Amino acid sequence: MMRWAVIFLVVGLVMAVLGFGGIGGAFIEIAKILFFIAVAIFVVLLVLGLMAGNKVKNSL
Repeated sequence: MMRWAVIFLVVGLVMAVLGFGGIGGAFIEIAKILFFIAVAIFVVLLVLGLMAGNKVKNSL
C-alpha cells in the first residue's frame, strides 16, 4: 500500500510540475489517503502482534 502511495505522490508531483495542477492535486490527495490507511493498518497489526506475543510468552 505504501508503494501505491509513493507512486500516486510521484505522479501527482510530475503532473503538477507539467501544469496539470487539478488532477495532480487529486493524485496527491489519493496518496495522502493511502498513506494514512497504511499507517492505520500498521498500527493495528503491531498491537495485535504485541498482544499475541504476550499470550505466547505467558503460556510458557
